[in-house]
Amino acid sequence: MAKEAETGYRVVAKNRKARHNYLIEDHLEAGIMLTGSEVKSLRAGRVSIGESYGAEKGGNIFLINAHIPPYNPAGKHNHNPKRPRQLLLHRRQVDRLIGAITREGITLVPLSLYFNERGIAKVNLGIARGKKKHDKRAASREKDWKRDKARLLRDKG
Repeated sequence: MAKEAETGYRVVAKNRKARHNYLIEDHLEAGIMLTGSEVKSLRAGRVSIGESYGAEKGGNIFLINAHIPPYNPAGKHNHNPKRPRQLLLHRRQVDRLIGAITREGITLVPLSLYFNERGIAKVNLGIARGKKKHDKRAASREKDWKRDKARLLRDKG
């Protein structure tokens, strides 16, 4: 878990498959409500957000299915590894996201989980639309062509 020099962020987890499986339409940074043992486990770099998503519950947005394993030295004061965690957003942002989620085909996907320069845990959310199989093939073909084009231009020039 290397520290990025120019931003001061320490990335704990990235959802690398999100850009392959979804078309990201918009980005949003949100705080995440954690317990002490969860923060300790995050600082140790042990988290998985690959199968997690954002959902609405009781007028708030929650991060569902994010796996933060128990922190062993916490003993009996540990947390449930897959509990829903509330995301800390402004009311206007929550209303906008609830409106986006209720539309068909839109989902909230966590793109990365990190500590900002003040040491506060944040999650980068993407408002995303699922890609079909032919969209994934087209994106792969386009990426291959860009790589080949750059190689040709570098060899010629």
